Amino acid sequence: MGTLPERKDIPPWVKAPEDLKDPEVLQVQTQLLEAMFGPAGSRIPYIEQVSKVMLELKVLESSELTEIVVYGSYLYKLRAKWMLQSMAEWHRQQQERGMLKLEDAMKALELGPWMK
Repeated sequence: MGTLPERKDIPPWVKAPEDLKDPEVLQVQTQLLEAMFGPAGSRIPYIEQVSKVMLELKVLESSELTEIVVYGSYLYKLRAKWMLQSMAEWHRQQQERGMLKLEDAMKALELGPWMK
C-alpha cells in the first residue's frame, strides 16, 4: 500500500502524510457493512471521529468481501481495527443466530401437530 488514499476530505485528526502511511487493513463480509456502518455508511463519520482514524471501504472484485482500510496514528489505527473486527464478528454471529432461529421456526411449521 505505497499510495496515499484517494479520499479528498482527510479529517483534521489524521496528520498527512505520516498517518496515511502503512494503513491497517481488514476484510469484512459485504453483507455486514450496513449493520456495522448504518444505511449508506451514515455512521462512518462518527466512528472516524471517536476513533481518531480515517476509514476507506473498497469492495473486492468477484468477492463477497469488502476491504476496510484504517488510516491514523499507530495506536489509534490498531485500536480501530480491533474494534471493527469485533463489530464484524458480533454482527456475523447475530446474523447466524437469526438464520438458526428461522430454520427452527420453519421446522416447527413443517412438524406442527396438524401435519402429523
